[in-house]
Amino acid sequence: MQAAVVTGCTGAVGLGLIDALMKNNVKVIAVVRKDSKRSCRIKESDSLKKVECDLSELDKLPKLVQETGVKPDVFYHFGWDGTFGDCRNDMYIQNMNVKYALDAVNAAAVMGCSAFIGAGSQAEYGRVEGKLNSQVPAFPENGYGMAKLCAGQMTRIQCEKLGIRHIWTRILSVYGPYDGSATMVMSTIGKLLIGEKPSCTKGEQMWDYLYSKDAGKAFYLLGEKGINGKVYCIGGGEARPLKDYIEDIRNAVNPEAEIGFGEVAYGPRQVMYLCADIQDLVKDTGFAPDYKFSEGIAETVEWCKKEI
Repeated sequence: MQAAVVTGCTGAVGLGLIDALMKNNVKVIAVVRKDSKRSCRIKESDSLKKVECDLSELDKLPKLVQETGVKPDVFYHFGWDGTFGDCRNDMYIQNMNVKYALDAVNAAAVMGCSAFIGAGSQAEYGRVEGKLNSQVPAFPENGYGMAKLCAGQMTRIQCEKLGIRHIWTRILSVYGPYDGSATMVMSTIGKLLIGEKPSCTKGEQMWDYLYSKDAGKAFYLLGEKGINGKVYCIGGGEARPLKDYIEDIRNAVNPEAEIGFGEVAYGPRQVMYLCADIQDLVKDTGFAPDYKFSEGIAETVEWCKKEI
């Protein structure tokens, strides 16, 4: 891989991928929305070029990329509308996302990319307990998950038509700098930093968290070595009690802080065990996380301190 295009690159995973690509001397074309307030997170250099292009105009992307003088090998598609709140069940928005994903494949073909890698979600599975891999039946329960599942299947067929290597991923719980403020990790850090006591469940859920830099590494390796037609779950591959994660967060901010364990009741549909089966990811690419949760959370806390 000499160069890569990345859409939806201003979030935690996208920025983690850009970091991994540049560390491995891969040139990057970062595609950002024209009105993106997060575009400033992307710092241009000789090896990183920023291109403004909305998802609705991906047919214009090949010309914009050509003007940079960079010829990409791999197309990473993270761009997606309607990822939070009620928008996840706005079927019209989610349906357009499927079209945008297909548009991305077509743009990749015009640019001469040999591989297309799409970012799916654990939401494709619906409410499942256990280890997740490509063999676990997918029964999504919201429009977001349905559209991700559909996008993965349709882009695979489109890539087959166009002779492009196709890889789909399903991302579990990734944390790190630039993550959304409403996630468990970021909201807990935020409360602790202002001296507020976080209220939590008992924390008995077994969960799998992966640092965004490690997620970026996984995506880089899939671009290099991922096998055509496969679906890979992106996670750490090990589950720990949620209480342990929260205590690691507390220790990174203030070891003396109080945590309100048990102050929040489990929901009626609470999933108690969720973990990525990364055997195929490890076998095909050699992936192994570089960060323990305590190490990744320490970096994340330091970033949060600068943002407050």
